[in-house]
Amino acid sequence: ASMKQPRKRSMTGTSLGLLRTLSVATLVLSASFGAHAALAGVKSKGFLSVATEADYAPFHYLVDGKPVGFHKELLEDLKAYAKTQNVDVKQDILPWTGLLASVSSGQYDVAFTGALVTDERLRVFNFAPPFASAQHFYVKRADDKRLSDIASLCGKTVGVQAGSALLARLPELKKMMKDKGCEMGKVVEYPSYPEIYADLANGRLDYAVNALISVNDLIKTRGDTFAKGIAVSGAGFAAWPVPKNSPELLTFLSGFMDQIRANGRLAALQTKWFGEAFPDRPKEPITNVEQFHTLAGMK
Repeated sequence: ASMKQPRKRSMTGTSLGLLRTLSVATLVLSASFGAHAALAGVKSKGFLSVATEADYAPFHYLVDGKPVGFHKELLEDLKAYAKTQNVDVKQDILPWTGLLASVSSGQYDVAFTGALVTDERLRVFNFAPPFASAQHFYVKRADDKRLSDIASLCGKTVGVQAGSALLARLPELKKMMKDKGCEMGKVVEYPSYPEIYADLANGRLDYAVNALISVNDLIKTRGDTFAKGIAVSGAGFAAWPVPKNSPELLTFLSGFMDQIRANGRLAALQTKWFGEAFPDRPKEPITNVEQFHTLAGMK
């Protein structure tokens, strides 16, 4: 599940973050020689293949036919970082559907995207150090004065994307409600967020749940219709997934994150595209469910 949502016009754009299968020989080289040898498999073909999406604001989308967004700009930094290791970067734009699978299967080396860290994905992927918060917040109609704190959500009807990271963490909200002495109302699952927001606007839903960056972007573009509520989960993370059998590319992306964190580029792009910087994100990769639950306060 990505964090997709509607735009006022058909914009586009994103990206995802994963990586490919490399040979056992490459793994051994990586263990011996670190990040430079980490890219031995990529160097053998002469370039790093990057898959991005084109309709996932504010990560990577189109305005008047031209790509814009957080990952669009960050791709330039990635190219510069790769060049220091004598690697070119080639980009292809793919639809979200099947994109993670195309990277995990080795069709592409890297995908830049606003992918959320989840238990399920951690069984297949490791995640590079997170580039943003993906804590879950509720959204309501701007004119709805009934909803404010957790207790006010009890018994109300909520919309969430089927099969999504948002749905998977609803038990945290259920526990918050139980602590207030009440229970969650009806949960309605939808294929996508445009449909959720349509039903929220017309009153079929009382509130929706989405990740922070998507909520901020929604309010930025449709603040006349919707309002941001409070957090309904512990910490969440947006990060680039890397197949478990590609530790060398995880090392490469971790080094890239270290560089853009240190030189201020990460904070500048976070502020520009997400509306805030996230200085307290974990600085290490997330590689297992237990670690994720500890970092997210889900223990």
